[in-house]
Amino acid sequence: MVITLIGYRGTGKSTVAAPLASRLGWSWVDADEDIETWIGRSIREIFAQEGEEAFRKYERETMQRLLDWDRGIIAAGGGAILNEQTRQDIQNAGPVVWLTASPQTIVSRMEDDDTTAERRPNLTTCGGKQEVERLLNEREPLYRECADVIVDTEGKDVDALVNEIMAAVEPLLQEGAGE
Repeated sequence: MVITLIGYRGTGKSTVAAPLASRLGWSWVDADEDIETWIGRSIREIFAQEGEEAFRKYERETMQRLLDWDRGIIAAGGGAILNEQTRQDIQNAGPVVWLTASPQTIVSRMEDDDTTAERRPNLTTCGGKQEVERLLNEREPLYRECADVIVDTEGKDVDALVNEIMAAVEPLLQEGAGE
């Protein structure tokens, strides 16, 4: 069984994954970092050299492999849900937790992360808050389709988020263990 954390970049997936995994005694992985290690380039470089289509192919292959884990937490890339088969696979693998934040909070968190600019490309020509708002508008129905649990990360520290996620997924984990 896998718990997949989904949501736009900057919503806290990677930040929450490690302490959540520690609480459960499970392993965890950041899918984007896994892709970068596998391909040997940053996501920004993959986009620049091969384009978004190639990156999405790598993302699909990575998610297929990771979703075969037993007792793992996956911090999925923000766009992993764009692939219909990946959405189905995520849902079949175990509980899906959608982490949310306002566009302004997302932009602020991305600006505060020194690695964002060097590792992550803009996904539209507009960039910034306008890009976040546009892509959230496009992706929210897909996040909602996948999510078993929705957790708003606004103004909450990591411990509070882990506690909220644990409270929501424990019944789902019990259900899954009984199957």
